[in-house]
Amino acid sequence: MTHAFHSDAVEKVLAELTAREQASVEAVRRGLETTPGQGRPLPGTDTRVVEVLPDQSGGRGLSVVYRHDTTLDAVLILWLIAGP
Repeated sequence: MTHAFHSDAVEKVLAELTAREQASVEAVRRGLETTPGQGRPLPGTDTRVVEVLPDQSGGRGLSVVYRHDTTLDAVLILWLIAGP
C-alpha cells in the first residue's frame, strides 16, 4: 500500500476549508494510497492533479496536486487549490 502525505502548505489550506471540503480532500488522499496514478498529468512536470467538483465537495471546486515517488512508494500532496 502506498502512503500519502500532505505538505505543510496543504495543511495550512486544509485548516481554512469547510468540514465537507476537508472530507473531500481526505477521500482523495485515501484514494491515492490505493491508486496513486489518479488524475491527469501536468504537462512538463512529474506531478498530477485530481479535480474535485463543487457538487462533490459541497463547496468550492478543489484541485489536489501531488507527486508519486515509485521508489519510496509514497505520494506527497504538494498543493491544494480551492476555487470559487
